[in-house]
Amino acid sequence: MKIGCPKEIKPQEFRVGLTPAAAAEAAGRGHQVLVQTGAGEGAGFDDAAYERAGATILPDAEAVFDQAEMIVKVKEPQAAERAMLRRGQLLFTYLHLAPDPDQTRDLLDSGVTAIAYETVTDARGGLPLLAPMSEVAGRLAPQVGSWALQKANGGRGVLMGGVPGVRPANVIVIGGGVVGAAAARVAVGMGANVTVMDRSVPRLSYLDDVFMGKLTTQFASAAATAEAIRTADMVIGAVLVPGAAAPKLVTRDQLSTMPPGAVLVDVAIDQGGCFETSRTTTHQDPIYEVDGIVHYCVANMPGAVARSSTQALGNVTLPHLLALADKGWRQAVTDDAHLRAGLSVHEGQLTSPPVGEALKIDAVTPEALLGL
Repeated sequence: MKIGCPKEIKPQEFRVGLTPAAAAEAAGRGHQVLVQTGAGEGAGFDDAAYERAGATILPDAEAVFDQAEMIVKVKEPQAAERAMLRRGQLLFTYLHLAPDPDQTRDLLDSGVTAIAYETVTDARGGLPLLAPMSEVAGRLAPQVGSWALQKANGGRGVLMGGVPGVRPANVIVIGGGVVGAAAARVAVGMGANVTVMDRSVPRLSYLDDVFMGKLTTQFASAAATAEAIRTADMVIGAVLVPGAAAPKLVTRDQLSTMPPGAVLVDVAIDQGGCFETSRTTTHQDPIYEVDGIVHYCVANMPGAVARSSTQALGNVTLPHLLALADKGWRQAVTDDAHLRAGLSVHEGQLTSPPVGEALKIDAVTPEALLGL
């Protein structure tokens, strides 16, 4: 199979869909790997590294999209990229379709077959292709939040760990999954006073055991959330509904109850955001203020640490990439129910019911499409 890897064009996105190591694995199995020149530079991989791995370097994205049978990316295809997709081509990348009707419509119109990283599952009910980036984003959240909390950036001017005689920052993490646990770990390490809120009591029990009393856990009822944010210096939104839009957990009216200069970090922004006042920002212009509350809503947070993120993502996508290339997408998803869960679009048909529900578009299950 001809596997194409274009350079990411989303603003401030430095990751790349294919590492030289992955290119070497694919080439070693007889596949032709096509990489756009400069695609890996942001992550520290030059063209020579790909050539040594057996890949062919192409001059531009148009050449990659034109020649490749499978396109491997990181972020959802931008409008210019969607225009180059075609029927019979396979797209393997993050999509996050639920809050993005324009992308969904374009993918349906293109006739492409698209498999979304973020909805591929595993035997434990997890999301293995999303987990590494969730871990990165979670670990970054307190770091970027502490920067936004500085007075020069519009924040309250509170130090995360405090100093002797001065209390540390109050950090509320809403959601105790992969993102929330990673965020809590770093926030605790920075010396903050951390509370993790979740609706799963077993998950809260697990976190209480793991952190051995170094944080507080609380059931995330609407009333408890509203009360907790009243004294929060930082709120990290870390909720996820697989494949669907994120629920809104903090309303605009509630912002007036928070301390002026408090910070909201919305890690769920690529699924529409979990705060009512969230809107997507970029690494170039990451924050804005609403009613005196600083919002950090960068949709590709892991892109800030592109080399680490690319390597972590490549580790988990490679087995699926090879299965798709070796078997073809239809046989690969027929053989693997977990990979099949990622099938989102096929030749004008939406195959993700949660996206269909969010966007009011008719959808079928992948199993119905395949006749399984």
